[in-house]
Amino acid sequence: MRLDPTTAAGSDSPIGAALALAGERDPARNATHPLLDLSQAAPPYPPAPEVVERVVEVARDPALSGYAPVPGIAPLRRAVAEELARDYAGDVTPDDVVVTAGCNQAFAVVADALAGPGDEVISPLPYYFNHDMWLRMRGVTPVYLEPDADLVPRAADAEALVTPRTRAIVLVSPGNPSGVTVPPEEIVAFAELARRHDLALVVDETYRSFRPDAHAPAHPLFADPSWRSTVVSLHSYSKDLAIPAYRVGSVIAGPELRRQVLKLLDCVAICAPRAGQEAAVAGLTRAGAWRADRVVEIARRREWVGSALADRPGGFEIAALGGFFAWVRHPFPDRPTLDIVRTLLLDHDTLTIPGTAFLPDDRQMLRLSVGRVDEASAALLAERLTEAGRRAGVAAG
Repeated sequence: MRLDPTTAAGSDSPIGAALALAGERDPARNATHPLLDLSQAAPPYPPAPEVVERVVEVARDPALSGYAPVPGIAPLRRAVAEELARDYAGDVTPDDVVVTAGCNQAFAVVADALAGPGDEVISPLPYYFNHDMWLRMRGVTPVYLEPDADLVPRAADAEALVTPRTRAIVLVSPGNPSGVTVPPEEIVAFAELARRHDLALVVDETYRSFRPDAHAPAHPLFADPSWRSTVVSLHSYSKDLAIPAYRVGSVIAGPELRRQVLKLLDCVAICAPRAGQEAAVAGLTRAGAWRADRVVEIARRREWVGSALADRPGGFEIAALGGFFAWVRHPFPDRPTLDIVRTLLLDHDTLTIPGTAFLPDDRQMLRLSVGRVDEASAALLAERLTEAGRRAGVAAG
């Protein structure tokens, strides 16, 4: 058969590649050198008991096994809107919410509704790889915005990238892979830029609960009565509620964009899984204390990683640390980063994601997920990186 050349030219999943590489490792090593898997941003804990109890109830109720409404079940749309209106001190209603099968689907349908082949989307570096993959496979050109020295994208730098083909600007805050949180005033500047050029500002807020100052609004955009003409906010409940397998996300947008999103959803999945939606309702409305404890836990795991790498073990240096990630520079400028990832896995039993999955070129970067790191494994990480550097003749510190 003949394949679509644009899709065929797209890159394969970096997570799939990492898991395939892990399959090359001798499992017998686990007895003496257990695998330290820092590849995927997966929560290390199960969902809240309230969530599990609700899923059991749903499974036992035959009335809940049918299709859900395409925009999502009403209790979930209401819970999402109420939480965002409260946390952002803004105007978000249930009508503004469309529930999706995870945030990746949210981005895919929004991108398809905004842009087509030949169009452009401004994407700060480092980008989230699934965003870049989807745009390219749809014939949309990502136009890369270099961040500042602190890896914060700046609206002033983005203005020069706007062309007649530009359809949207995408921000991820906190970032994946960098973990960097874009300051609220900078998000406002991006919204003003988008409004001046009649563009959409798409803000992926998957990790918003894990910001350094999670008690303050991530941005004030929802307080602007005209936000629906420019702003699109994407959310995920995979990390927030520890339900990645349940596939629940959401799009917060104005009516015209929502209409197009619903057309796409009706063709792709009809609706997000009902059990996942019910789980998310329980998590958002009944598990507040549990969620707050998990935010503290992930912060503690970040601190362990930060402390373990503070002295640059083996020459490996943290460039940014936030959300679920450490963005780390390796000390081997003469070696491809993919080779470093392979060496770390096969010789040092540590699985990471190469920075080349998030960048158009090789900048000696690695993404480490902090989600499953405890104090002991953080110390083990430092030992293994030190040994990797020692074998290559790199001095620590």
